Amino acid sequence: MSTFCHQRCPPASSNGGYHTPNTRIGQIERIEHICYSQRVTDLLIATNNPGKRREYEELLADLNVVLRTPRDLRLSLHVDEGGATYAENARLKAVRYLQASDLLTLADDSGLEVDALKGEPGLRSARYAGADAGDMDRYELLLEKLDGVPWEQRSARFRCVVALAVPGGETHCTEGVCEGFIALQPKGSNGFGYDPIFYLPEYDCTMAQLPPELKNRISHRARAVQELLPTLRRILTELHVSTES
Repeated sequence: MSTFCHQRCPPASSNGGYHTPNTRIGQIERIEHICYSQRVTDLLIATNNPGKRREYEELLADLNVVLRTPRDLRLSLHVDEGGATYAENARLKAVRYLQASDLLTLADDSGLEVDALKGEPGLRSARYAGADAGDMDRYELLLEKLDGVPWEQRSARFRCVVALAVPGGETHCTEGVCEGFIALQPKGSNGFGYDPIFYLPEYDCTMAQLPPELKNRISHRARAVQELLPTLRRILTELHVSTES
């Protein structure tokens, strides 16, 4: 399940973010030839979450981009995620970080929606148990609230909106959704966030029990990024052409 939207972004100057890949002795001639026809673009992902960074590294591995985080750039920027929708929050983060860095910027907002709790924790997923709580604190609180709720009423979904802010251009948004149930107890050590309690009937395991390569095909974030990829590839090509002309 996916949706697509775009919005004009405030102009910002760009430093291009291009650099030549490193070469090793014995490979110089071959790689130099590649470098003349392919440029590598710095892409800022607006998160310092190590779990998200690992996922983006896998999801964008085929692109000629080098992922940067705010920490890499020594950016300390507070963005108030007070929007009424995931798309509003993702777009706000992407534009703010683009303005601070002058780099092509990718941001997302995501949440877990539990039907028995009328969509909670939703937009508050990251702050469900308080600003200083950890992943375990959040999913244990959720399990407490679902104590006694029968299995057939524990349906839920992960939802993610990814926003791509282009220097001097538009901000593009795509959405991905992954359906499942809230498990009776946490299982698995992969992933992060609510993954240990998010059960996937078709795989008979939680999201945290999936191997990373499978999660990065079916997760809400993976689906949102897959929907965005054609636009991202087009923008990278346009940036490279404008730099070379």
